[in-house]
Amino acid sequence: MEKPRSNAALWLLIIPFIGLLWPPFYNLREPSLFGFPFFYWYQLLWVPITATLTWIAYRSTRHDD
Repeated sequence: MEKPRSNAALWLLIIPFIGLLWPPFYNLREPSLFGFPFFYWYQLLWVPITATLTWIAYRSTRHDD
């Protein structure tokens, strides 16, 4: 018998989409971090965040046979 699973973890995948959806929101020079304008480090910050959220969604929905 299969146990019911919730796909609520898949909603985590929408977070990076929303965070990077509107470039005028983060198209700024200040504040800079280690000499990088906000525009660049904001996008680079989303790389590990997206990887972590994808891992959580995968672990929550994978099939253990």
